[in-house]
Amino acid sequence: MQNLSDYELMLLIRSKRQAALSILYDRYASLIYSFAWKALKDEPAARDIVQSVFMRLWTTESEYDPGKGRFTSWLLTITRNITTDWLRKQRRDKAGLVPYVPEELERIPDANTASPEERAERESVKEQIRSAYCHLSKQQIMLLEHFYWQGYSLSELAAIYNQPLGTVKNRLHQALKILRRHLLAEEREYDAR
Repeated sequence: MQNLSDYELMLLIRSKRQAALSILYDRYASLIYSFAWKALKDEPAARDIVQSVFMRLWTTESEYDPGKGRFTSWLLTITRNITTDWLRKQRRDKAGLVPYVPEELERIPDANTASPEERAERESVKEQIRSAYCHLSKQQIMLLEHFYWQGYSLSELAAIYNQPLGTVKNRLHQALKILRRHLLAEEREYDAR
């Protein structure tokens, strides 16, 4: 089995042959680890990325197509996507972000020690966001929620929504343009008061 190509091993992996996965692991674990370590500079996280990549190979329904490029390019794309998702999650966790969905705005805690001015400013920001969200469709709000606050990648969203990746990217871009335009207008209006 050692002399099989990467493509042949992937076919065996789709048939749940663990030996094929072990061979690919031996061939590419160090490459994946190196890529993840360079991106993260965190040894335990890089090891987790290696495990996640091979778990993805074991569980994925997508197939490697040798006609579209080299196996290592395909494998590093998977690694990059998983690493990016990890980085996004870390940023969200460290920032303590709260999803800005209109009904969720009421759940944003006000600091008990905040001054009246700080509470008023926070309420003003909530109102600006509420006003801007009124200009988005329910689908646009859900797309923003899934992408920014729940950490789904664009590829995962394309699969969830059963839409082409380009369509999902375009819809996200349009939603962000609308949100930005209305938030800037709200800010200008607020500053004029």
